[in-house]
Amino acid sequence: AGSIVSYCLGITDVDPIKYGLIFERFLNPERVSMPDIDVDFCYKRRHEVIEYVQKKYGRDHVAQIVTFGTMKARLVVRDTGRVLGASYAETDAIAKAIPNVQKITIDKALEMNPELKNKYENDPEAKRIIDVSRELEGMPRHASTHAAGVVITKEPVEEYVPLTMTEKGPATQFTMVTIEELGLLKMDFLGLRNLTIIREAQEMIKKNHGVDIDFENMEYDDPEVFKIISDGNTDGIFQLEGGGMRTFMKELKPDRLEDIIAGIALYRPGPMASIPTYIDNKKNPDHIRYLHPSLEPILSVTYGCIVYQEQVMRIVRDLAGYSYGRSDNVRRTMSKKKKEEMLRERDVFIYGQTDEDGNVTVPGAVRNGVPEEAAEQIFSQMVSFASYAFNKSHAASYAVIGYETAYLKAHYPAEFMAALMSNFMGSAVSVATYIRNCEQMGIKVLPPDVTTCGRDFTVKDGAILFGLKAVKGVGDNVVDAVVSARETRGVPRTIFEFIDGIDISKVNKGAVESLIRAGATSSLEGNTAQHLAVYGQLMDAAQSDARRNVAGQISLFDTGSPVIDDSGLSRKLPDIADFDRRTKASMEKSMLGIYLTYHPLKEYEDTILKITNISSADLKASQDPEREGRPSVRGGQPAVCAGIVNSVRTIVTKTNRIMASVGLDDLVGEMEIIVFPKTYEQYSAFLKEDAVIAISGRVDYNDEDDSKIIASKISDLESLASGAGSGPVKFRIPPSDDVQAMFGELKNIILHNKGGRDVIIYMPGGKTLRGSEAMRVSGSAGMRREAEDLLGPENVKC
Repeated sequence: AGSIVSYCLGITDVDPIKYGLIFERFLNPERVSMPDIDVDFCYKRRHEVIEYVQKKYGRDHVAQIVTFGTMKARLVVRDTGRVLGASYAETDAIAKAIPNVQKITIDKALEMNPELKNKYENDPEAKRIIDVSRELEGMPRHASTHAAGVVITKEPVEEYVPLTMTEKGPATQFTMVTIEELGLLKMDFLGLRNLTIIREAQEMIKKNHGVDIDFENMEYDDPEVFKIISDGNTDGIFQLEGGGMRTFMKELKPDRLEDIIAGIALYRPGPMASIPTYIDNKKNPDHIRYLHPSLEPILSVTYGCIVYQEQVMRIVRDLAGYSYGRSDNVRRTMSKKKKEEMLRERDVFIYGQTDEDGNVTVPGAVRNGVPEEAAEQIFSQMVSFASYAFNKSHAASYAVIGYETAYLKAHYPAEFMAALMSNFMGSAVSVATYIRNCEQMGIKVLPPDVTTCGRDFTVKDGAILFGLKAVKGVGDNVVDAVVSARETRGVPRTIFEFIDGIDISKVNKGAVESLIRAGATSSLEGNTAQHLAVYGQLMDAAQSDARRNVAGQISLFDTGSPVIDDSGLSRKLPDIADFDRRTKASMEKSMLGIYLTYHPLKEYEDTILKITNISSADLKASQDPEREGRPSVRGGQPAVCAGIVNSVRTIVTKTNRIMASVGLDDLVGEMEIIVFPKTYEQYSAFLKEDAVIAISGRVDYNDEDDSKIIASKISDLESLASGAGSGPVKFRIPPSDDVQAMFGELKNIILHNKGGRDVIIYMPGGKTLRGSEAMRVSGSAGMRREAEDLLGPENVKC
């Protein structure tokens, strides 16, 4: 984005003059190697760009670039153990003893983990595996195609480099490092999901409101945009939706694009220390201090803080008289922390430089009127900042996309959120997070419906219609068949009309069942239980009918026969009661990955928000590269979470004790809880499917898999929510004509409200029953209401 040529050609939309970007940062005449060119495109249309360059320059002039996956520490141990014939348990134990941290090597692991070192020194088989693994570590394991790299050559590519054929077409056999050394120009054609979201939101806005949004001619100064960012409503906003970045923006209260550019550059491991100074100087301009007045024009845009590499380059140019090209070389020297070169550069910056004939080539800061002491301080400050100062061209590009997504959210929130969710259909946690954000903004998200919904999330009358493709087991062909039938035969009113209308060759039983279980047929006559009871026979009959439907024959399905079809199948729904609300919610969750119409935890939401400090979305954000910002969690931090148990997998340890891996649904998604033996023995009564629990523990950060929570204490959330005690819940069944029926209904209430409290039931006639461990109950307000409706308030004691 620093290139004025790229801006004039329309390759980038960021004006480099307006934002003080430097062309030499992109193409330095004093630099030996050529730059690589990175361009982001809508990820759904990235292939069109590759097809375009192949057509323009010739298919034999364009190739993608190979990349080699290398043998990392854990992986090489597993591969080596397998090839050497070691047992899986032995190999697995060695691999797991290697700490799960970034850039770990086997040698580092031996230093860090005494247990691994002891195994290496005392176990000959382990020593053999580790020694071989050390030799192989870092070597190429397999070849694949670089995610974005493309090389375009003047002559056919084969005249420069050897090629190989991949699934994606021709690719070089040399990596991008060698490609650059050969003097070839590498292009990175990157697919960016956020550009797709912007494009699809614009298309919906045009369709729904007749408005063409022209970002290219926008001033990027809309106060409504800065307001939603300052308020922390940044879900879905590029680069600004991470937890820490959200907090930073709320404190900063940005009111111009430069603040967002600076925020993106500062919110990184090194410069984060400057964040408090930046915020304070913005709010209190009288606190800004410059080591020399000549720094003010350079640093005023960032309130006196050095934030960008471009600022370092401008300081050495303006104060010491460096050329543009040499200023970039200084920036590179500082960023790579080359001490000897920096010491030489220090003298040049302060005192200048002359050539062999005594001509001044670099005046130096002192010659330009900067006091020597101030020049030394400025250089020292530059060195400390330059090692982590960010490229402003990148930050400005990110900020522009961030602003555009924020603009769409501020002015057309329904269309923006619909486009956002359409592009995150594969992530139930993300969709759940965004649906929750819609609720906060007062936007309705309607459940899937075969009579109204299409493939993606769309907007109708201000509400978001759920995308049918987000239903598990429903693909493009199925959605096309449903939409086509609706367009050609009209909106179905019954399950019979729905199945009659769809192209049976494109839709199977599994897809129809998924739609029913997801609630997508709820608007048809009858209920979910009735639809599930008849769909199988209807599908079988439709398939038989399709096979018999040869030319000249007409199916009796099309004659309008209201009661019996040609196979003798009844056209009436059976008399079946619908499922209860919790069962339907469970089916919805299994098909959509989220609770949409009813969340079993909704009545405990206030309690959850009050007692928890981490959610499944926070854990996911630390792993998901699509979610911008630094990890929301760190390994070892204390964690309190809450949710409903969806699965419990018990594991027998080497010492024959039981531990468990628990799947927990919270308000926004799913997370994994690890319960070690000591904790399991103490709290196993709470670990039942559908139990609603609160967990205290710590975060286990894992850079390969999703982070998990290691549990240390488990509580009954329903008891916490109702303020109930921890003693037994007591029920008294009053005398009646049908005591057994009442007892059966009470048992169902207990089984649907599992928890950690004992149950005592007083039967008519003085008999007392004590519930087994499986009959423990929550004592929640919801459970109490159900029991009171059955037995009367005087007969329920929580």
